[in-house]
Amino acid sequence: MIIEQLEVTWMSVFCYLLCEEETREAALIDPAGDFDDIFTAVSRHDARVRHIINTHGHWDHTSGNARAVKKTGAMLLVHEADAEHARSIPNRILSLTLGGRVSPEPVRLLRGGESIPLGSRELHIMHTPGHTPGSICILAEDNLFTGDTLFTEGMGRTDMPGGSHAEIMNSIVNVILRLPDDTRIWPGHNYGRFPVSTVREQKRYYT
Repeated sequence: MIIEQLEVTWMSVFCYLLCEEETREAALIDPAGDFDDIFTAVSRHDARVRHIINTHGHWDHTSGNARAVKKTGAMLLVHEADAEHARSIPNRILSLTLGGRVSPEPVRLLRGGESIPLGSRELHIMHTPGHTPGSICILAEDNLFTGDTLFTEGMGRTDMPGGSHAEIMNSIVNVILRLPDDTRIWPGHNYGRFPVSTVREQKRYYT
């Protein structure tokens, strides 16, 4: 699977393009802004974007949903616990600071445990609440896209509405860190010294 990690907006959000090599079917994770860069990558790989997936409902990750859906015609997927927040009035206002718009209604609400087809491969949705009630991670073979649940150094904030330190710790220790040690961690922001980590490295901090 082709993976493009794209740092977008002044919030240092990581958007990801996942593209299956044979069919060129693709997914965009958190396409928050800097659309020229995102769609240059899509064109470079001749990718056909079928899914747009938000790791959670905060504005810095959802502000580009409308543009990305309009451009690609892709299905928007959001966890059911964050779908309303993604379209809230504060999110609408804050999205404007990134050049975005209000997020459209998601086409599919996630609960965790789903498998999303991508050509001959699958993306597996893992519900990992704590940063928000509807935070998810997306597992693609031995790659885990963690949004703001887990960075390469640290974790997402839990002091905002819906956040829970106990829940995020449970998500990290009992969900993420139970994956194989060689699983690569692809975070939602460029907040660490390194843009990619592994489960093995993260165990040094949490176990």
